[in-house]
Amino acid sequence: MNDILHIISDNWLLLLIGQYPHGPLGGLAVTLLLSVLGIAFAFPLGVALALCRLSPLRFLRYPATAVVYVVRGVPLIMFIFWTYFIVPQILGRPVAGFTTMLVTLVIYQSAYLAEIVRAGMTGLPSGQTEAARAIGLNYMQTTFKVLLPQAIYNMVPAIISQFVSSIKDTALGYVISVNELTFAGSQINATLLTMPFQVYILLAAIYFVVCSALTQLARKLEQRIARRRAGHGPARAAAGGGAVARQPVKV
Repeated sequence: MNDILHIISDNWLLLLIGQYPHGPLGGLAVTLLLSVLGIAFAFPLGVALALCRLSPLRFLRYPATAVVYVVRGVPLIMFIFWTYFIVPQILGRPVAGFTTMLVTLVIYQSAYLAEIVRAGMTGLPSGQTEAARAIGLNYMQTTFKVLLPQAIYNMVPAIISQFVSSIKDTALGYVISVNELTFAGSQINATLLTMPFQVYILLAAIYFVVCSALTQLARKLEQRIARRRAGHGPARAAAGGGAVARQPVKV
């Protein structure tokens, strides 16, 4: 325990922000930045894939389904290597490790977010679509004004859980020298040489604290959404009953 405290006291800044401001940003800051940007850019792509998978048009549904299945069926490390070697050839210039990892996360996370959004939309009551069509909304208006907002709201806990998964995925950026938390830990280990177990226990503890906090947030949001659903159910039932009671009796 004393060794771990000694490592923290000497290297806490490197673990948090890397060598910044005297060098590149790194450590936990880059891990969180990669995760936030990855989810932010992957979300609209995931929504597009989900809508294509739900589309009645085959030329949209079949390619989107193939993309989701291929991306989810291949290990993330393979996408990292493919992006690392292919993107520079496409652009004709070297690409930074941060950019490579960000592009990889966007592609990889979009497939999982697509399934989350698709599950949220298919889980909505069919009456939502029928009611929207009854008031004159077309397919696009029904999707974007009625179904999609409800699905996204219901899937917020699952999206946060995917964000937690993204934080852990960034550790693989170590293989292409992305200056994230695991890479910072390897730098500390290379300096100390005699305490690898303590260094990586400390890294595991940092990941555990961050991911556990976000998981608890997702759980609380899920409970809040469940309470709101439970509260709206009886209210709607009461309103419906009142409406029926006010109807005149035909003789």
